Amino acid sequence: MRRAADWNDWRHFLGVARAGSTLLAARELRVSQTTVARRIAALEEALGLPLFERRPAGYALTSAGEALVGHAEALERAALATEQIALARGREAAGTVRFTSEDIFVLGLLAPHIAEFQALHPGIRLEFDSTPGVLDLGAGEADVALRSTSKEQAAGIVGRILCHDDWTLYCSRGYAARHGVPNSVEQLREHAIIGGGGGGLAREYAEWIDGAGLNDRVTMEQGSATGLLTAIRSGLGIAVLPTVIADADPDLVQCAPPPKHKRELWLLTHERVRHSPPVRAVVDFFYDKLSQHVRDLDAARAAPRAA
Repeated sequence: MRRAADWNDWRHFLGVARAGSTLLAARELRVSQTTVARRIAALEEALGLPLFERRPAGYALTSAGEALVGHAEALERAALATEQIALARGREAAGTVRFTSEDIFVLGLLAPHIAEFQALHPGIRLEFDSTPGVLDLGAGEADVALRSTSKEQAAGIVGRILCHDDWTLYCSRGYAARHGVPNSVEQLREHAIIGGGGGGLAREYAEWIDGAGLNDRVTMEQGSATGLLTAIRSGLGIAVLPTVIADADPDLVQCAPPPKHKRELWLLTHERVRHSPPVRAVVDFFYDKLSQHVRDLDAARAAPRAA
């Protein structure tokens, strides 16, 4: 079943149609050339039509592509008008929204979008809390949470699932070049393991290390998931990371995965504040951005299989 094209596909289509190449379009859109090419390929697959002829000098519209330029421009005008409405609403929304999540999710998933959110909603002040422990949304300890959990939500907690929150073992490309990439627990016994991670993750991770008989391979401990990421990037060994973050980092390599679990990544708030304009603005904005991140990751993972 073909997936439906979305506005981002059409935006990249117009960029290439106007620029004549994926390279120039990427510069204008401020994304990578690979992203532009992937978006064009996805749109052609969704429509079942070739939109461009790939030539040595660049991309030239096919007759089908030329016929769709006007429709894409109509979508562009509608999207810009919608953005202006959102900007106007954003200026009306004001207040402080307290956002809780683990440090690795704040830095890896939320931080890249904060500047854009502030530009859209200058009246909203975001307060991020990544201290260990689960803050109680029902008691008002926070307004919004990005949370990995396998439990049912408490009464009054509402939200949407973003993806399965799989955590897998990774090393850096530099480490892989020096020591190779282990593909099994047996091979892991020849490698340096970084333990820790903080909070509930540390307990689950420690239990897995113990069950795999790798305790004597743990060369250092980190107190947070962000610490694990930093140690891996430094080439110090192998540790567990969330795939929703690590799979987007070209400098990281997946190793033998630990057992699957049933955790899912949720964006949550409480029924009491869900209709508050500032909270609504935060939830809607970050859900859209994180959902797009998940879709891009899924497309990138599928690309090697398709090739």
